[in-house]
Amino acid sequence: MAMAFDLTDDTSDDDLLARFAAGEAAAARALTLRLTPVALRVAQRMLGDAAEAEDVAQEAMLRLWRIAPDWRPGVARVSTWLYRVTVNLCTDRLRRRRGVGLEAAGEVADGAPAPVSTLIEADRAAALEAALMSLPERQRQAVVLRHIEGLSNPEIADILGIGVEAVESLTARGKRALAALLAGRREELGYGDD
Repeated sequence: MAMAFDLTDDTSDDDLLARFAAGEAAAARALTLRLTPVALRVAQRMLGDAAEAEDVAQEAMLRLWRIAPDWRPGVARVSTWLYRVTVNLCTDRLRRRRGVGLEAAGEVADGAPAPVSTLIEADRAAALEAALMSLPERQRQAVVLRHIEGLSNPEIADILGIGVEAVESLTARGKRALAALLAGRREELGYGDD
């Protein structure tokens, strides 16, 4: 008999993955609901393209399902493994993109009026996204994982396969570069002197 899981369930990712490997569909659903948004967020920030991010998140989850029978609990966290796979898939896509012109066209507006605050937030998000995309790849990875995903430096070091000091350096350089890129746009983005 399969148990029903929900997002508030305290069942660990390791346990859910083991249950999926044993054939419990409910465990797969719970793990998918828990982890897919993580992969999607990271991929979106790394690639700057929603459709590509969805493809990457789906591929990362498929790889998780493939390794489920061989997963060894305690060797690594499932979420850390997923971050690493997602970052690697994004890196592969970015490398394939190089040499090919990036389309700078945005989404076509639907013409519906939006509140000013929504527009300001959209402009801020777009400015941050553009600034992130201009960072060197490793700095962008470190900044996204640290300041957007909220991971610790040791977790990021494990995901990226580098030392904690390298993570700290990449993150600090990335933050400085973002600050420099966005500094001249404070007023434009609705940040007054307050």
